[in-house]
Parts: sequence; structure tokens; C-alpha cells
Amino acid sequence: MMRSDPRALQLNEQGQLKHFLTLDGLSKDILTEILDRAESFLSMGEQSVKKVPLLRGKTVVNLFFENSTRTRTTFELAAKRLSADVINLNIATSATSKGESLLDTLQNLEAMQSDMFVVRHQDSGAPHFIAEHCSPNVAIINAGDGRHSHPTQAMLDMLTIRRHKGHFEGLKVAIVGDVLHSRVARSELHALKTLGVEEVRLVGPKTLVPEYFKELGATICHDLKAGLDDVDVVVMLRLQKERMAGALLPSESEFYRLYGLTEETLSWAKPDAIVMHPGPINRGVEISSEVADGERSVILNQVTNGIAVRMAVMSMAMSGQVQEQQAQEGEG
Repeated sequence: MMRSDPRALQLNEQGQLKHFLTLDGLSKDILTEILDRAESFLSMGEQSVKKVPLLRGKTVVNLFFENSTRTRTTFELAAKRLSADVINLNIATSATSKGESLLDTLQNLEAMQSDMFVVRHQDSGAPHFIAEHCSPNVAIINAGDGRHSHPTQAMLDMLTIRRHKGHFEGLKVAIVGDVLHSRVARSELHALKTLGVEEVRLVGPKTLVPEYFKELGATICHDLKAGLDDVDVVVMLRLQKERMAGALLPSESEFYRLYGLTEETLSWAKPDAIVMHPGPINRGVEISSEVADGERSVILNQVTNGIAVRMAVMSMAMSGQVQEQQAQEGEG
């Protein structure tokens, strides 16, 4: 059976977001709307009451089949700031680990009148599969699937870039490290190209930066100096050893020698270049502590921006679901 187009699956008939599964195919207008709405939520962190009623009465289920601390926590905080009720499902002790199928688990959660599933899964395409098979009024948010996509991480990185640089046009961005296994790199490449940056360079050894990324509009660099030359933004990626099969790297120390971001190698970028990392950081493997904690690092800003972006995506998807439901009731 042919799977439906994820771009069509994500939008209602009015062109509004109803699921958030991938950035591939989403328009510049929608990505900008996410960023603008996230901006409006950022100031909430400074208020004494950090809540708005946009998801009051709604139930959000965090459905994490893969370990995560930062992403799950920020999604939970985002949902609570939108006044939703939140259920965190521990998959390791759930019925799924006892042999219950994914669809059985979903049907049981839907029977509890859940309104949104935030899904992280080790298999690429799992959130898409869930969106196709769950009841039509449940919003699905992809919190990272396999090597495929991590759209909210990419969007919080886009917000971080826009807040520090003010624009995307004309920027040169280097994404350095384990691109092969990185769902963040794939999502960021889509977002950066859609938002109009001048150039995206993917930097790393040939075993971790395949040539086929050129087809997505990236420049491939296997030399760090060439990759960092005159860039405005440097995004460092974690070496995902848990996803590596075979000898893709000679050693961590050799990788750090050739591709590690230090004060010296950062000097090849523009003097006002910012340094980002989706986390968790491996200090001394892909980045030095001096750079990670230095004045050009915006890594902690990324975490703060993540809450606002996830609030924006969740509120937009729920609004799109409600609009679609009302349109269907009107037709009926």
C-alpha cells in the first residue's frame, strides 16, 4: 500500500498545520509563521505566570520510544505553558514492550480522549505511520524519528539564527560532523534552504558526509578549514556511535584532530560567527570546552528557544485540527 504524501498529510484544506512531521515541502510562509509565533512566546519566560490558555482542556501524550531528556522535558514544559494536561508514557515499562502492537497502544490512548501525540521513535517514518492510522482529530508532532527528521530541533535552531543574525538571506552555514546519522542535519538543510540562506556546507569525513547530500542543495566539504572559511554560523553535530555500524571512524581523537571545533579552528569562520550544537555535547570529541562555553556559543539559547518553538508548533497544529473539524461539521 502506498503511503500518503507527508506534505499533504501535514496541512488541512485551509493550508494550516495540523501535524508536524517533516520540514520537507513546507513553505517559507509556514516556517516564518512558526518563528514569529515562537517569538511571541519567548517573553513568557520572564513573566511570573508562565501560562496561556491555548491548549486548556486538551491532553498531550509524550510518546517516547527512544531515550531523551532535553527534548521530552521541553515538550512537557511547552505543553504545560499552553495549559494542556500532559501524560508521559514510559515505553520501557508500557504494554508495547510486553508485545502490544503500536496500533493497539494508539487506540488505547485515543480511547482516553488524547488530543495530541508527541512521538520520538528509533524508526524513520514512525510519526508519519501514526498520523496515517490514528483518529483524524489527533495532532501528531515528530520529536525525532530514526535518521529521518527532527523538525522542532531544526526550527529552534532557525529561531536562534534569526535572533542573532536578524535574517537568513546571504548567510553561510556550516554543519560539521556526523551528518550521515543526523536527523537534525537533514531537517536543518531543508529549513535553511527554504528560508533563503546563501550556502549550506556539510563538513566531515567521507564516511560521514555522503555525496548524495549535494542533491538536496548542500556543498560538501571534507576539509574543515575549507568548510569553516568565512561562515556566519557553525553547527556542530554529535558523533552518534550508537547508530554506527562498522569502522566509520579511525578514533575519536583522530576525529577531533581533523574536525574538532577549537578556538583555533573557529578563527577560520567570520569574527562574529555563532556556534551551535543540538546536544548532548561530547566535549573534546567534536567541540572544546573553551568554545562550548565561550562568548560565541549560543547553545543554551537554543534550549530556551526550544520551549517557545515547541509551544508555537503545538498551538498551530491544534488550531489546524480544530479548524478542520469545524469545516467538516459545517459540511455535514
